[in-house]
Formats: sequence, structure tokens, C-alpha cells
Amino acid sequence: MSDVTGGQGMAGAGVTRSASLTGRLLWLAAEGALPLYLRISLTQTRLIMTESVLDYMSRLGRAAREASRVVARATTAQKNQALLAAADALDAARAQLIEANEQDLANGRANGLEPAMLDRLALTPARIDDMIEGLRQVASLPDPIGEIRDMRYVPSGIQLGKMRVPLGVVGIIYESRPNVTIDAASLCLKSGNATILRGGSEAIHSNQAIAACIQTGLARAGLPASAVQVVETTDRAAVGALITMPEYVDVIVPRGGKGLIERISRDAKVPVIKHLDGICHVYIDIAADLDKAIRVADNSKTQRYAPCNTMETLLVHAGIAARVLPPLAAIYRDKGVELRGDAATRALLGTDVLEATEEDWRTEYNAPILSIRIVDGLGAAIEHINTYGSQHTDAIITENFTDARRFLTEVDSASVMVNASTRFADGFEYGLGAEIGISTDKLHARGPVGLEGLTSEKYVVFGDGHVRT
Repeated sequence: MSDVTGGQGMAGAGVTRSASLTGRLLWLAAEGALPLYLRISLTQTRLIMTESVLDYMSRLGRAAREASRVVARATTAQKNQALLAAADALDAARAQLIEANEQDLANGRANGLEPAMLDRLALTPARIDDMIEGLRQVASLPDPIGEIRDMRYVPSGIQLGKMRVPLGVVGIIYESRPNVTIDAASLCLKSGNATILRGGSEAIHSNQAIAACIQTGLARAGLPASAVQVVETTDRAAVGALITMPEYVDVIVPRGGKGLIERISRDAKVPVIKHLDGICHVYIDIAADLDKAIRVADNSKTQRYAPCNTMETLLVHAGIAARVLPPLAAIYRDKGVELRGDAATRALLGTDVLEATEEDWRTEYNAPILSIRIVDGLGAAIEHINTYGSQHTDAIITENFTDARRFLTEVDSASVMVNASTRFADGFEYGLGAEIGISTDKLHARGPVGLEGLTSEKYVVFGDGHVRT
């Protein structure tokens, strides 16, 4: 295909009139004479006209693999410098960020995006502030890389320990929220990994504008630009390529809806860190303090409805149901929460509580809907959670230590809580600074995935001429 960056001379080379116009626009973009969102769109045009998506993704993968070796040996000071410089670049580029985001929002409205999606997409001044603060917080976190633990002598006389090391190249696939670009890039960089970021097509202009700020930070720290790469094409084939390149990518982290995560899990040839559902429970034990039970059960459901750590099913011991459910139901009704219950719950609370079906116990509503079940005891509650739950986050409200201990031991979830809201299952709340997502897998990370979840360990051995006999 002919070079489309040559401008006016292209028409005589047999290139169509539209390609000639594109070439002229690309020349103007290179001269900085076009708005940011047009420069980004034309970057994608150049990609489509010069190489296939597979070739493009392979090129990103090779560059990321090379960069991962540089970032793995970067000093803590160097990584922090990149993060802080990126924060300064974001602060200086507020107008450009808003300009790019307005283009995404305009496209989203034209394409019929729902108001909730548009809200997730919007880059408000407060959200830009949060991104800047997030970079600075990650810079302030201890660097896990190179830490050696559990050093000990073994009978042969050698000294053995474990050193924390980066995973290598992390591919992250996400939807809607442009701030994920900053969260993902900062955590991967601080943990010594290179990353390839593939955001949603609806946020392409915003993500590219953010990426430009990250590139500024990397350059100021003397780190390769390919340490953080944002995929420039919206072609869905890019996702298929990214998740099937084990020679270049060490792990995939999908952040988005269940459909996206199921597709990634099914098709990936690279290990995946993920959770599919957030079907979270609160169990109110017979030994619960009523004030605590009402406060925690209210907050777990109504603090926010959409997050994956919001309670979807409330379990209540039969011996305390008559005292705790009526006041709780009144709170939920006042807040517009639709209640669905088993026969015992409906008999207690009234027929305005809809009949819960088998499907309700397996549903993550992400909405002001709550299913309620009255159970005979702790064993029945644990059985329900392990049968219907998604191994995300579950809580017990009790003053009985034995019951609390049994719940912690037998509930097989990534986060298990006593007398606390499920809404605390979050990287920031856990003191991780930020998170790249939640994992309900058991290998290798589980729960909120922060810096340590983006690392692995290798054995290190020290000897003094030791040989095996």
C-alpha cells in the first residue's frame, strides 16, 4: 500500500482522493495543527492503512517484552520519578483531557450509550484530581520488587530464600472508565511490569490523551515508551490477538462485564486474573448485635448498588429474623430497594416482598434489588453461600467467636468478614493503594489485586562453593 503520509503528491501515485485527503490530515496532525481528538483518530487511520491488526499487536507484544526487561531492573527512584512526572503531565494537560473526553462523550451520545455508561466515561475535574492523586499514592507505596524473604540454611549448608519479581508483561482489557488506564499503568509500572492496555472503543480518545501523559512520565525517568502501551485500534480483533500471545504476554487482567470476562477466560492462551460475578452475602447470626446487623446490612446493599462487592443476598437466622428483618425492610423500602424473599421472609414481611426464585440466589443484580432467605442456622448459611455464591466477599454478623471462626474457616471466598460491610472488599480500603481488579481464582492472586498480586517469587540460593554429594 502506498505511503499515506506524503501529503499532496499522493494523488499522482494512484491513491484515491480520500486517501490523499487523509494523508494531508496526517501531515497536519504531525505539525500539531489539529485538535487532539483528530490527531488520535488519524493515528488509528494510519494503523489500519499500514499493517494488519495481528501484525500491529505482535509489534506491541515484542516491544513490551523488551521493555519488561528494562522496567524489571529499574530502580525504585526511577519508577517513582515516572509516576510523579506523569501526575504533573496530567495536571498540565487538563484542557486536552477534557477535549478528548468530550469527543468520546459526543460519540457515546450519538451511539445511544446509556446514562450510566456515559457517567462512567466522563472525565470530570474531580476524576482528573483522583487520577493525579492515585499516581502519587502509588509512588509513595513500598516497592515490592527485589524483596527477599524466608532466608534460611538447609542441611546441605546452602542458604535459601525467595525473591519477589515482576510477572513480566501484563495485558489489561477494560471497558468505559478512562481512569482505569492510570490505575493499571501505575500499578504495573511500580511492580516492575510492562503493560499493554486495551480500553473500550467508547473511551479511545480519552485513553490516548491519558497515555500521552504517561509517556511524558516515562521519558522523564529514562524508561522506554513501550513500558506502557495503549492499543490504538478499536478493532475487536486486537483483543483476540492480545489474549493469544503467550510468547509476549504473561498474564491477562480483564475488567468489565461478565460477557467480556467469560470470553477472555474461554479463549485466552495466557493465564487470566479475574472474577466473573460478585454475588456477595451477609449472614445475620442468632448471636448478632441488632444495631451492628442493621447498620452493616444496610451499608452492604445501599452504599452503592453497582460495585461487585455489594451484597446481593441477605441470610438471617430464624431465631433473630422477627427482630431484625422488619426494621431492615423499612430501611430498604425507604431507599427504593426491591425485596425478594423465600416463603418464611414473605410471611414475616408481607406480600409486597416478591417471591424469590432459584435464579435469584444465583444473580448479581448490580441494582436496588435484594434477595432474602431465613435459614435454620450457621451451617445452613454456609451451605447456601458455598452453593450459590461467587467466592467474592461474604460477611457474618455475630458476637459469638466460635461462630465467627467457623464462618471464616468454612466459607470459601476471596474475602470473608466478621461484623463489617462487604463494601470494604477493595484495594484502596485494604491499604493496597489501588487495585487492578478482584480475583476469585486461587492461583496465583486472590481478592483485591494490588502491587504484590502483580508479582511472583523465585528461589534464590547462596553458597560458598557448595556441591551436591
